Amino acid sequence: MTAHTYLASCLLALSVLFVAWSLQHSQPLAGLLVFALPPALLLAALWRGWPRAGFTAALLALLWFSHGVMLLWSAPAERHWAAAETLLALLVIHAACLPGWRARSRHEHR
Repeated sequence: MTAHTYLASCLLALSVLFVAWSLQHSQPLAGLLVFALPPALLLAALWRGWPRAGFTAALLALLWFSHGVMLLWSAPAERHWAAAETLLALLVIHAACLPGWRARSRHEHR
């Protein structure tokens, strides 16, 4: 699996998670706009070849990670959603950094 496909899969999974999670609440539109739309837009940008999509995804993943950790501690009823968000945020960061790590590794082995 390429890093591009890996990042796209993570963003898609995060967007689907946020859609399902938002539909559990009384105001699903707010959750869809604030949480599900950003990873979906980043996925579209990644597919269109925007060069900063990976960087932007990793940057937003830091916010998703922080949100997930906060909910893990403060909202026991939503702990399974928050754990999934935290894990997917870490995977987005890993996927976004993977091309740089691979390039650095190739450069160091010369």
